Amino acid sequence: MHIREAVRGDIPRLQQIRAAVRENILRNQSLVQPRDYEDHIDGRGRSWVAEDDGVILGFSSADGQTATIWALFVDPAHEGRGAGRALIAPAVAWLFDRGADVVALTTAPGTRAERFYRAGGWTAHGLSASGELRLSLARPADV
Repeated sequence: MHIREAVRGDIPRLQQIRAAVRENILRNQSLVQPRDYEDHIDGRGRSWVAEDDGVILGFSSADGQTATIWALFVDPAHEGRGAGRALIAPAVAWLFDRGADVVALTTAPGTRAERFYRAGGWTAHGLSASGELRLSLARPADV
């Protein structure tokens, strides 16, 4: 598996992956448009893809203005191979490198995603107004 920065040409595959997930389902696909992906590729954020033999397995996106993880999704057909762990690392590192002391995200409570983040050292801080679990990760002392 290879991690690289995403480019605009990856957007159709990123949309496919986002639509295929079994948890944290985006019920209204029109809420996330190609321009949102573009903004998180070469605008306010950055995105990364995990590839294997030229096939994109998943992606992560970080928002540099809000120091948040905007997206972390792996194609269900490729789950359990470490893509999620490999993809969260550059997103968090990019935000810390930009000066963030804390990185935040939200996810549905009681999901595999919640367990994934908690296992990675993320701390829960209650629910958002929309009912999602708010999580954060503090900058390590040695970063």
